Parts: sequence; C-alpha cells; structure tokens
Amino acid sequence: MEITTETVKELREITSAGIIDCRNALRECNGDVKKAIEYLKEKGFSKAAKKANRSTGQGIVECYIHGGGRIGGMIELNCETDFVGRTDEFKKLAKEIAMQIAAMNPQYLNAEDAPEGTDKNEILLSQAYIRDASQTIHDLIVSTIAKTGENIRIKQFARFEIGA
Repeated sequence: MEITTETVKELREITSAGIIDCRNALRECNGDVKKAIEYLKEKGFSKAAKKANRSTGQGIVECYIHGGGRIGGMIELNCETDFVGRTDEFKKLAKEIAMQIAAMNPQYLNAEDAPEGTDKNEILLSQAYIRDASQTIHDLIVSTIAKTGENIRIKQFARFEIGA
C-alpha cells in the first residue's frame, strides 16, 4: 500500500511524532491510521523504558491556580537538559499535570509510594488525565518522553486549598 504525504501529515498532527516515525508506523500497519497510532504509542513506551535510568537534573516548577484562587497545584517536573526544560512541549506538560493535581487531589506519586489497597485515583501517575480519560498521567509523560527524546520525571508535587 502506498503511504501518502497527507496520511503521514494526519498521523503527525494526531501524535506529534516525527515524520519518519509516522511513515514507518503507517508502513508497519499497512496504512491504517488507528493501528499506527497504537503502534507509535507502544514505541513511545519502549523509548521511555530505555531512558528511565537517565539522570534528570533540569526542569521547571509550575503552578496552576483555579477557582478564583481557592485551589492550586504545584509540581517540580524534571528532565535531562535545560534545552528541553525550556520547550513549549515540556512547559505544557508541567502545566497540565499541575492542573490535574489541583482538580484531582492525588495523595501519592506512584503505586510504590502508596499503601497496599490504595485507590488508583489517589495515585497521580495512575489517574485518568482530566482532558482525555483514555490516557493516564503516566501515558501523558511517556508520550512527551517519546517526543522530546529525554527522560522526564515528577520530582514532587503539592496541592493547596483554602479551608481544607
């Protein structure tokens, strides 16, 4: 099957993956865009796993304030280089996670930090992303790792609420 430029462009707009990655995914999936999206998602997970042990000494602290200043979320999001830490993609990720924290009030970062039997809605990385319930916060981070090519970690987070 011939892979058209329009199909590659469509997949790239959906996934933000590189042109070559999109073309290769479409070839692997015989031009099926839905299958190619899943293929790229899987590939992103394998890329993220390879980067998991790399040091994350750069990044940003981001805040999101909601409800007329009554609720706020704050996050320290780390990456490998200050170059990636200054990109719009990385800043957007930090803002989205800070918003998630304000909205969903997670108590723990990951399942390893939480006591046994903790509801996944109390674990930040396991929570469904508030803008797209088909993804978790972990999935959101992994997709950004695949786009930036660097390891990304949440170092710490906090949520504040007036009267809580």
